[in-house]
Parts: sequence; C-alpha cells; structure tokens
Amino acid sequence: MIPKGTKKPLGVVLVEQGFVSEDQLSIALQEQKETNKPLGKTLIELGFVTDAIIRDVLSENIGQTSVDLTHTVVDAETLKMVPQDMARRHNILPLSFDKVANKLILAMADTFNVVALDQVLALHQGTFQITAVLSGEADIIRAIEQFYGFELSIDGILREIETGEIDYQSLQLGNNEYSHPMVRLIDALLADAVQRSASDIHFEPEAGFLRIRYRVDGVLRQIRSLHKNYWPAMVVRLKVISNMNIAESRAPQDGRISLSLVGRQIDFRVAAQPTIHGENIVLRILDRQKGIVSLDKLGLTEENLDQLKLMLARPEGIILVTGPTGSGKTTTLYSVLNHVNTEAVNIMTMEDPVEYPMAMIRQSSINENAKMGFADGIRSMMRQDPDVILVGEIRDHETAEMAFRAAMTGHQVFSTLHTNSAVGAIPRLLDIGVLPDIMAGNIIGIVAQRLVRCLCPACKHPYSASQLERKLLDVTPEQLDVTIYQAVGCKECEQRGYKGRTTVMELLRINADLEESIARRISTRELLNQALAGGFEPLANDACRRVLDGTTSLDEISRVIDLTHRLVH
Repeated sequence: MIPKGTKKPLGVVLVEQGFVSEDQLSIALQEQKETNKPLGKTLIELGFVTDAIIRDVLSENIGQTSVDLTHTVVDAETLKMVPQDMARRHNILPLSFDKVANKLILAMADTFNVVALDQVLALHQGTFQITAVLSGEADIIRAIEQFYGFELSIDGILREIETGEIDYQSLQLGNNEYSHPMVRLIDALLADAVQRSASDIHFEPEAGFLRIRYRVDGVLRQIRSLHKNYWPAMVVRLKVISNMNIAESRAPQDGRISLSLVGRQIDFRVAAQPTIHGENIVLRILDRQKGIVSLDKLGLTEENLDQLKLMLARPEGIILVTGPTGSGKTTTLYSVLNHVNTEAVNIMTMEDPVEYPMAMIRQSSINENAKMGFADGIRSMMRQDPDVILVGEIRDHETAEMAFRAAMTGHQVFSTLHTNSAVGAIPRLLDIGVLPDIMAGNIIGIVAQRLVRCLCPACKHPYSASQLERKLLDVTPEQLDVTIYQAVGCKECEQRGYKGRTTVMELLRINADLEESIARRISTRELLNQALAGGFEPLANDACRRVLDGTTSLDEISRVIDLTHRLVH
C-alpha cells in the first residue's frame, strides 16, 4: 500500500490507467536492468506506449516531463536567451523557443528550482512562458560544455571555417566531434530547416558552388549557396551520421538520421545520388508530431468525414488513396491507421520505407536484396493473422493481385495509387491487369487528394472576385459580391504570402450501382457522370470551398488543380 500523498512509481500508474499490462511492465523492468535507461524511455522503445502517453502521465501524476539530451541539437538564437554562467549556476539548458505559443522549453536538473525560473523570466521581463523539462544533471553539464562557447549560427560557423583549416582526418575519426565547425554547420542547417517547417533539404553541387534548397509547403526555395570546397567535408559528415559508407561515392546510397530538434524527436531519410559535379544529397524530414494527425484534423468537410468513417466501418475490402507524389497520401493513410488502431486489431504494414514508427502496429520495409517486394511481403503477412493490411503502393500487376486477394479473404486493405482523380483509379487498375469483376466487389472507396498552401492569416488581402474568377469558382449569379483573398507577404510568412498547407479531397464511395458499372467496364466519362448523379463531389469543388472560406487563394488551387473545364460551359 502506498501512503497517501506519496507519488506512485511510473510503472504502477501506467498499469492502473490501462496503458500497459503487468506483463509489459515486467518486460520493461527487465530491459531497464540491462540498459539502465529511464523506465518511460524503455517503454517507448519497446513500443508499449507513445511519447505522448509518457509525457501526459508524468505531468499529471509526477509533475515532471523528461528529455534525452544525447541526440539533441540546440539552435543559436535559443541559446542566447540564457547566459552561459546562469546555465552553469542552475544546471539549466534552453532547448527551443516556440514563437506561436510564446514559450521557452528549458531542460533542468531540478524542475522545482523556482529561483532559476524566476531569474530567466526576470532577464526577459517576463515576456514569455517557460516549460520546464527534466534531464539528468550530468547530461545538462555535458550539453552546456557541448553547446556554449562554440559558434552555432550558420554564418558564424562559415566564418570560422573560412579562417581555420578543416581537419578531414578528425572528421572521419570523430575525435572531439562536436567542437569541429563542420559538425556544427550540418547540425545548424538541419535545425534551421526544421524551424522553417521544411519537408526536404536539398544539397546540390554545381560546377563552382553548392546550392542548398529547402522544400517549404511543397515549393523549393534556395536558402544559400556555398563554395564548392565546403562540400567534400559536408558529405563526409552527412554520411557518418546517417550510417552510409563514406568511401563509396559512385553508387547511390540510403541512410537515416534521428535527432532531437526544437524540443522533439525528428527523423531524416537520407538519399545520396552521384552526379557529374559530385554527390547530390536529399534529406526528407520526418516529423512524427506532424506526420500522424487525427482524422478530424485533416481538413475534411463534415460530409466527407462521415463518408470516410462509413468506408472504414466496412470489415473487408480495399480503400485506395490516390494523388501525385508529395500530395500527402502517406499522412492520410497513417491518420486512418491511427483511427482504427486498437488492441483488438492486428495491423500490419509493408512500406517503402517505413516513415513514421507507430506503437502496436507491425511495420515492415520492402527489401529487394532479401527478395521481399510488396507482393512477397503481402503473401507473408497473410500468414501473420492480420485484420488490417497497409500496402505502401500498388505499382504492378503482382502487387495489385495480392492486395485484392487479401481484400477478398476478409481483410481490410489500405494502399496508394498514382492517379489524378478518384475515378481515374479504375482505368489505372484495369491497365495494371486487375479484372473488372474482381475490382467491382472489393473496392470500398477511393480518396483522391492534393495539398494546397494556406494563406498567411497576418497579411492575406481581401478583394471582390472578378467575373472570370466567379465562373472558375462556380458561384451562382444570385451571390452579388463574392470576397476572396490573395497572397501578399510579410515578416510572419517570410514574404511568401503562404504559411502551412491543408488537404483538399474527393471521396468516391463505391455503391452497388457503381460496382455493376465497373464490372461492365463502362468508360471513365460515364463512370464520372454516374458518380456525380449519386452526389459525388469532385476535387475542384472542395478546392473552391477553401478559396471561398478564405483558407487559400484561387492562384494556389489553380497551381495544383485543373479548373479550365469550368470555363467551357
């Protein structure tokens, strides 16, 4: 019996609240003895709970959230907010500053050190809030030594490299690793890209210089150009941290990096490609916090959300998500998996590669070397007693055949397909070689989607729609004055006029009439007309709704969706 007022051990609380079973706690405690890691971290690594559960339970029951500083990168601007002597005196380290919430995240050895919190607030006249996170005293001392005293801004590091000679030997051996400016340059660039909400970082060598570009909200932007002499050492550093072969420069390579940036865990998928001017390296930023969102946060209309939930309620069959590369198909599928993920369901995935690790889901990457492609992967998964199967992409006849076979044998199957519209998925599957009568009885529904940039709320400018714009938006003549918005650009959105992205979707739920038409192999145009007669809302309608409610601009939806057909009639 635990005395009243005493804080219960984390394991006891997790079992009491039903987050883990007694067996899972026993496994974690046994693992903890071997690794000496905190219990919460061990449970997360074993996949029994998520970061969010541990964070919430600690804050609610123990009043402390913890952070692992081992793979943490701090940006230069945040570090300036707490002087080095103050950080050493109180054993504190500023991790990141959230401008939206106006909050500083501060790692502390003692989160109840009110004097330290007051001094940091007093230094800035209390202009922001502080969120204290717990870390080990030794870890904080090591991190202070690591970050303070070294230049952390990109410009400062570049000046340091220009004035001092780069020791390639120490870079490869990893001696005094962090103090090396090239190490800090890569860390600073990764932190900068995450702070700017980039989805990809491109390192592109040209004949005389290195171009660095970020993809922000789906559009590439050049961030800076560096002299070509920087690139060899940068390649070595990127390959070292992503576990690639630094001696191999003539063959493509893939790797992965996991770091703690801006106060949370961020993964990077790294791909190196040889070009005539050297190796081109692209990093895909996989932010778990942004990658897995709930269904109601996808930006669906109430009707579409209800339609999607009805589709998910079907116990067997296949649901397809279609759209071009970079249209958010994977994010939608993860949101769907998150919605159906319970202890009563066995979910298995076959991806290329696994992007976001999820608790309680068996995730596998395809491996051509081990002769495990999508088709072989589905075949082996069928023997694992799954309820739900996710197939990363249907690319060929064999994969399609196995996916439909899984759907026919009582499984719920989710997959993606590269087509421009929901109705366009039918001829694409016929082209791959799926028989129309097999298709008809097994497709639950098809979701087609695009990502459009949202207008910056701080600077978007209202104006009255012209006659041509009203026609494109399909506005009725009775609506005399239609106000829509255009992008302007301000400091908040870095003069882009847009900030963040949202999804526009069309959902085609396959009913008995459509099944019969698919089996009869009617033309795509007839199929579309039949769907429209049954209440199907095309992608353009959803996009125009987003323009009329002020979320985005007509220019932006015209960039990703063809509206010219609206001018014909």
